[in-house]
Amino acid sequence: MAVQPLPVRLATPPPTVTVAVLTKNNASRIENCLRSAAFADQIVVVDSGSTDSTVERARTLGAEVWVHDDWQGFAVQRNRLLAHANGDYVFFLDADEVITPALQEEIRVNVRSGSRAVWWIQWRMVVFGHELKFFRSQSKVERLFRRDMLREYVGAVHERAVLHPAPGDGHVPRHLMRAKLLHYSRDTVRGSMEKMTQYAMLGAAKRAAQGQHGGVLRGLVSAASMFIRLYVFHLGFLCGGPGFVHCLFVSAEGFFRYVALDYDRESLTSDIPR
Repeated sequence: MAVQPLPVRLATPPPTVTVAVLTKNNASRIENCLRSAAFADQIVVVDSGSTDSTVERARTLGAEVWVHDDWQGFAVQRNRLLAHANGDYVFFLDADEVITPALQEEIRVNVRSGSRAVWWIQWRMVVFGHELKFFRSQSKVERLFRRDMLREYVGAVHERAVLHPAPGDGHVPRHLMRAKLLHYSRDTVRGSMEKMTQYAMLGAAKRAAQGQHGGVLRGLVSAASMFIRLYVFHLGFLCGGPGFVHCLFVSAEGFFRYVALDYDRESLTSDIPR
């Protein structure tokens, strides 16, 4: 009696991951950022019109670089990253961030699981060359997705992800990664002032489009409450001068957001992409 050969089972290839990076004029940061993402199956960079050597350095490091300098907001740029990504999973990274070895391994484990889920990250803040080791950053940001679950991003600033409806009850599990992402938030005072201006004006434009109102008093209340929360309850006071300046800049952004919403209202709605 002839022995029938066993059916050949083809091995299923492991899931792949794309690290997707947003950048503009980050020549001094892009190398550390991209080297930390070297474990990925694909690295995609969307540049918003750099005038320094960011694009050339990113390409030298092996990233796929696409230049989209028609700025329409952070959400549009992330959607462009998504369009260029081909991994089963996508991890969004900014040029001022570095994936630590512990976080790299956690991303690998989550990708290998094949789970239909979303993962949050939290930051370890680095300000003026000093890590704010005692600062309690409680912000959670969605960064790792199964690519086929992510429909688009919306919002010009503090953008949010919109998912495709999940099968069944529509529930999408969300998990917080244990390892944190290094965030080089502020290198210089000048850069911090430019960043504060950008985010304050974008935030004001967003609120103007929503019909909200601002003013000096509202700005003072917002700034004071934010400073107390960050400096006292999030332990910024234990982080010396860098901790104080960081809390002050974040609070000042809130103040000028509401002041601009009052004094610059007529010109604000054109600042935010629809």
